[in-house]
Amino acid sequence: MHLNPYGEYAVLLAASLANDWPENRAGIEERTLALGMTQTFPPAPDDHEKVRAVIDDWLRIVDEADPDERALLLNAQLATAAAYPRLTNHDGEGWHLHYRDDVPSLPYVLRAIISLGTSLHLVTRGMNRLGRCQAAPCTNVVADVTRNGRQRFCSVRCANRAAVRRHRARA
Repeated sequence: MHLNPYGEYAVLLAASLANDWPENRAGIEERTLALGMTQTFPPAPDDHEKVRAVIDDWLRIVDEADPDERALLLNAQLATAAAYPRLTNHDGEGWHLHYRDDVPSLPYVLRAIISLGTSLHLVTRGMNRLGRCQAAPCTNVVADVTRNGRQRFCSVRCANRAAVRRHRARA
C-alpha cells in the first residue's frame, strides 16, 4: 500500500472493513486491492479470523474518546506490528517505504498498515478525526478526511437523516 502523508488510505481501508465486514478471506483481499494495497499474500486457514481480530483491535482505538488513551492503544498496536522503515521495490512497482517486516501474512501486514496509517492520520489531521457516525442508530466508523475536519456522518444518507430529524424536532 502506498501510504500518503496523512494515512488516509489505510484508515479508509480499516473503516471499510469495519463497516462492511467481508464474508470470507477472498472478500478481504478484494477490498484491500480495491482500496490501495498492491500486494497479495498466500492464504492461511485462519486469515479471516485474524483479520477480524485486527479490525476489532482497531475499533478499540476508534471508540476511545480520550486522546491519551487512544495514543496508548495505538502505540501498543504499533509495537506488535511495525518495524523500522525500509525502501522496497517489490514486483517492480516503484520504490516506496514499508513500515513492517517482510512477513507474507495478510493479517500481519494489515495490522502494520492500519496501525501506522491510523497514527499518521491522527497526528497530522487531529486526534479527534476518527469516531462513529452521529446519526443514530448508525454505528459505522467515520474516518474524517475532510479539509475542515467536521465530518460527523459516515454517508450522505446518514447526514440527510440527521438533518430531517433536526428539522422535525424544530417543527
